[in-house]
Amino acid sequence: MADSSRRKPPLVADKRYPSKGRTTTAAKPKAKPSAKPKPKPKAKPKPAARRTPRKTKGGSGSGGGGIRGFFRAVFAWILRLIWKVTSRVGMVVALIIAIAVGIEYLQLPEASALLDGRARGSVTLLDREGQVFAWRGDQFGGVVTTQTVSPHLKNAIIATEDKRFYRHFGISPRGVASAVRINLSEGRGPLSGHGGSTITQQTAKLLCLGEPYDPSSGQTEAEYESACRQGTLARKIKEAIFAMAMEAKYSKDEILNIYMNRAFLGAGARGFEAASQRYFGKSAAQVSPAEAAMLAGLLVAPTRYAPTNSLTRAQNRAGVIVGLMEDQDYLTAEQAKDAIDDPAQLSEAAAARAGGYFADWVMDEIPEYFGDKTTEDVIIRTTMDQHLQSAAEEALKFVFQEKVREGSKAQAAIVVMSADGAVRAMVGGRKTRVSGVFNRATQAKRQTGSSFKPFVYATALDLGASPLDMVMDEPFCMTIPGSGEWCPQNYTNKFYGRVTLTEALKKSLNIPAVKTSERAGRENVRVVASEFGIESDLAAGPALALGASESTLIEMTGAYAGILNGGSSVTPFGLEELRLAGESGTLIGASGGIGERVIRTEAAEQLIWMLEKVISEGTGQRAKLPGWQAAGKTGTSQEARDAWFIGFTANYVAGVWMGYDDNTPLAGVTGSGLPAEIWRETMIRVHEGLEPKPLPMRGPVPPKQAPAPTRKKPVGGGIGGAVDQILKDIFGGGGGTPPDNKTR
Repeated sequence: MADSSRRKPPLVADKRYPSKGRTTTAAKPKAKPSAKPKPKPKAKPKPAARRTPRKTKGGSGSGGGGIRGFFRAVFAWILRLIWKVTSRVGMVVALIIAIAVGIEYLQLPEASALLDGRARGSVTLLDREGQVFAWRGDQFGGVVTTQTVSPHLKNAIIATEDKRFYRHFGISPRGVASAVRINLSEGRGPLSGHGGSTITQQTAKLLCLGEPYDPSSGQTEAEYESACRQGTLARKIKEAIFAMAMEAKYSKDEILNIYMNRAFLGAGARGFEAASQRYFGKSAAQVSPAEAAMLAGLLVAPTRYAPTNSLTRAQNRAGVIVGLMEDQDYLTAEQAKDAIDDPAQLSEAAAARAGGYFADWVMDEIPEYFGDKTTEDVIIRTTMDQHLQSAAEEALKFVFQEKVREGSKAQAAIVVMSADGAVRAMVGGRKTRVSGVFNRATQAKRQTGSSFKPFVYATALDLGASPLDMVMDEPFCMTIPGSGEWCPQNYTNKFYGRVTLTEALKKSLNIPAVKTSERAGRENVRVVASEFGIESDLAAGPALALGASESTLIEMTGAYAGILNGGSSVTPFGLEELRLAGESGTLIGASGGIGERVIRTEAAEQLIWMLEKVISEGTGQRAKLPGWQAAGKTGTSQEARDAWFIGFTANYVAGVWMGYDDNTPLAGVTGSGLPAEIWRETMIRVHEGLEPKPLPMRGPVPPKQAPAPTRKKPVGGGIGGAVDQILKDIFGGGGGTPPDNKTR
């Protein structure tokens, strides 16, 4: 008993992990030596799942055996193979993309260098008050940033173009998938139409994926931009890589800055500052929600939605943008309602778009390197007065609506200028809101008819003749060497006997004008006319006195301005100052003005007195201005192909031409008719609000007998009792076949 009690218990390995609910061996209290050891628990059998079932021959029993198990194993193997291949290919593709993105990243410049990418500069034209009235080239209004633009504009851009802009990494798979679905549903190719591009991708397009325009490549800028917008798959892949590189290089705000400054927004505006200035006359920092929505609406189709093309269409598009801004909580319901109820309106300058002909003329007068081919931003201050421009346009429209039959293709042109030649308004045709078209005020050379006669009488007065000098109006013929006998006729086919020079001009008599020209010296008349600024080739024969020569409206109006200013020559001009944007120094000053004296001041004032009689008593009575003294002259060329009226008050000179572009004769129109009425309607509007001023005219003094005056280059002429016979005997100049001898 004692021996058995001293026998040691059998050794049992301690369990490392106790069973649930049991304590470890170390935690148990030591059994007393006399205590009987507990029997060991029976070992648990192994789980049945571990036992490998015996395969049966050709059976299809349950478990993983049989045909089902075979196909399951094959499918699992294929999946594992696909996973291995795709994962490895994916890693390779990701590596290639990462390398490509890295290469683009290293080539990207600082964001500030990408804000203005125009290849050419722009020209901004200001009126005499310093207000913008026209643009040429791609206008860049200045750099804007997300911090300087109106918050409404920034929100409108994001709401319209990329509402997840601040959350994606440059591309939006969801957006691309949605665009593909829409394109396929509309019957287009997956990449045609909607692009699903993010703002970053659109910016990449604007940057042409880092490929700058090279003028020496032979490709036009339009062709270059078209190539940049290609939608091929390869181009899309490059675009995505470039976009991701931009996301890595720049912040979101820097990308948006580039986008806002480079986007084309219609009417030649590059960037939102230029567009805001062009359409609303204010900075992009000041636009309202309605204006911001209209600007953002231009991004999808700048030309179609430009408010200068269709304000209604632009406002409707802006309404859609306002709805998007409200849906995305950028606008409250009240703000959205206000923007819809009070849509954006164009500024007066943008709405009027006045001065298309005027702007074209100024651009033609400056060197190309400051004009159409400038690489700088040029500012030109001009002589234009937008009030006078509107007056001329309204007058022309009124007369054609009220006085001209519907469907007529007759054209007209108007020039208004000051006595120093500063052009204040110009209309080059019936379609006034145009640019880059034929300008009848500056480009059309037409026969002047009797509007040339004042320069005949100016020559005579300067040589000492008096407005009261007498000339015989009777049948008259001249022999022209090489052409035979030429017999001018009055427009009325009547003869008025002895008339004063004033009566001859007042009634626009042809025979006295020819006699006066020959008496004063035909070459002298040519010199006076050319010195007054009529630079076109002047007729060499006696028909010079009847306006057989051709001239432009601006030349003729400038010549009359020389009469008004006291007899000094005038060079019409529209440019007052040209400078570069951001600089104060003037590069080109006024391009015209008053020149040298042509005739004596006394002679000019006497001629003004004679021309006043034309309007108050003679052929120009339909041009009378209530309350104002006015002087002028009618003109009708042979067969009424051209009709003119040119005249002035103490304030302004205006010239009107009317005719057909193809030289078709005007039916029932002379200078004393519709041109005089257009002139009158123009000048009434031009002088609204002005105090009437008297003309600088001088009445005649009683005539006295004096020896025949001489001039530097007299040709023919002489004064005697039998003027007609002397002229026939001594005339030997001329040459060429004169035109029709009836003008008025």
